[in-house]
Amino acid sequence: MSTPTTTEIERLGAVPTASISDALDRLGLSGQLLGIAPLQPGRRVCGPAFTVSYEPITDEPGTVGDFLDDVEPGSVVVIDNDGRLDCTVWGGIMTGTAHARGIAATVVHGACRDVAVAVETGYPIWSTSRYMRTGKDRVRMVATGRELSIGCSTVKPGDLICGDSDGVLAVAAERVTEVLGLAEQIEATETRIVEAVRAGSSLRDARAELGYHSLQTQR
Repeated sequence: MSTPTTTEIERLGAVPTASISDALDRLGLSGQLLGIAPLQPGRRVCGPAFTVSYEPITDEPGTVGDFLDDVEPGSVVVIDNDGRLDCTVWGGIMTGTAHARGIAATVVHGACRDVAVAVETGYPIWSTSRYMRTGKDRVRMVATGRELSIGCSTVKPGDLICGDSDGVLAVAAERVTEVLGLAEQIEATETRIVEAVRAGSSLRDARAELGYHSLQTQR
């Protein structure tokens, strides 16, 4: 599997998710994680995914998992709890531990809790919802390091997870160089459009001249 370089991670992390999303569209790729939003606007992250999956308990006790001991600093923990909103799989102890270990952020397809701890520590979390009810004895951790399916997108271990105030998305590790080049081009074009308007151009003319309407069109 292709491994993105540190420079690629830093550059992609500087591009808004909106432009990355347009680049994915242009390449005919998915990656946008529908319905997952930041707890606090203004946070940004870009790092490799450490994937975790949960499932409802049956006749065995639930487990919250001690997987954080295995997560490398700079990684983004991505948890799939099937979008459940009635119980949490991430709380204050995990936030404090992740922050102390230098983990970059957490993305939860489901609910988190202890939001105040995340706010106080500045630890970035993106989730479907927030809810105080524990997941202990309601769900159990199935595995780490598996491919996840969230909405119409998949997240594989090592894919780059990019998040900002607009939400979060995944870029397949083997497509990072391609997506990065297009995303930077799209962002630069949109900046030039605004500059042209400030210089006196109409928005219509600036968009037409710089090809705005085809920026995300699949090629």
